[in-house]
Amino acid sequence: MKKVFSNLYIFLSFAFLYLPILILIIFSFNEKKGWVWTGFSTKWYFELFHNELILTSLVNTLIVALIASVFSTILGTLAAFGIHHMKKLPKAAVKNATYVQILNPEIVTGISLMLLFTFFRLSPSYITLVLSHITFCVPTVVLSVLPKLRQLNINLYEAAMDLGCNGRQAFFKVVVPEIFPGIVTGALMAITYSIDDFVISYFNSGPNSQTLPITIYSMTKKRVSPEINALSTIMFVVVLAILVIYNIFDARKSKEEAKKASSFAAKI
Repeated sequence: MKKVFSNLYIFLSFAFLYLPILILIIFSFNEKKGWVWTGFSTKWYFELFHNELILTSLVNTLIVALIASVFSTILGTLAAFGIHHMKKLPKAAVKNATYVQILNPEIVTGISLMLLFTFFRLSPSYITLVLSHITFCVPTVVLSVLPKLRQLNINLYEAAMDLGCNGRQAFFKVVVPEIFPGIVTGALMAITYSIDDFVISYFNSGPNSQTLPITIYSMTKKRVSPEINALSTIMFVVVLAILVIYNIFDARKSKEEAKKASSFAAKI
């Protein structure tokens, strides 16, 4: 009986999370507008690629997400190294400050950044939008890389130095590969948060730098077009494909490492 309730709970949880997405995907192929099925059609996908407003907003979103994720990944990784090598007291203070940034309500962050940019006389534009996205993406990268640094065996770095590597070579050939999964996770989280963000973007974007969430919000004042269903379906499929490909490569890498470890143990 316990197993039945456990399976039922898992089923209901997944249904609650993914049933709305499934309905959205189904009705992206609906022939007419509305939530009554009238027949299969792909016309909303064709109209999507002719909607200049949505496509412009999508391009803005992807450009901002790409730039913000690259810079936040670099800055977050470097910050994680700095925090990891701090002494106990300042390390705890900086980590708590990082947690506060993640737990802080987005509306507070958005208004604060808007006031900061206004103080420095920066008009809302691509620059303010990218800077604001980097600001809230960096902490996610830091918190993704720090656990990998704690798991890192410092003896590997010292062994590389003993075998003839200089500091730079040991860092890129030993340390970076060991923490690379954390860096990738942080980068993917940064891209996801950037694409998904509405509140901070709303306060810091200019008239020519509106992102997709802002455009969709403006469209909700009227009736949401099924083109949004089509766009959401495409984005979901792309993200799902990226996750599947990454997991496949990660599983293959784990198997190869396990085989190397077993063969090395057999030789010993």
